[in-house]
Amino acid sequence: SPGLIIEQFILNFTITNLRFTTDLGTPNSAKFNSTEKIMRHYIDPLLQKSSIGPYFTGCKVIGFRSGRDRDVTGIDAVCSYKSNVSLAKFDREKVYHELSTMTNGVTKLGHYSLEKNSLYVNG
Repeated sequence: SPGLIIEQFILNFTITNLRFTTDLGTPNSAKFNSTEKIMRHYIDPLLQKSSIGPYFTGCKVIGFRSGRDRDVTGIDAVCSYKSNVSLAKFDREKVYHELSTMTNGVTKLGHYSLEKNSLYVNG
């Protein structure tokens, strides 16, 4: 449709029960690719249920990083949504609050445990 553009935002969070390994930190390694698919399996449905759901087009993990120790893994993802001038402006605080609620106060993502206070939306 006319005036339709793809906007992006960054999503960051830390998983406390995903051990960081060197191959997880290597883009396009088998471990990176399989874990990226798993993360999308959990992240995409949440965003589809959020206020941006009708405009959401997907997320791609761009990096896994070691947390304060190797027992935790930080996740960085780029998420996209369709936008145009007639749509409401992206509200990162609203999306953050929705994701916080859907992850039980930033504690659970599927069978993964999240580090409380580790969720950032364009932060």
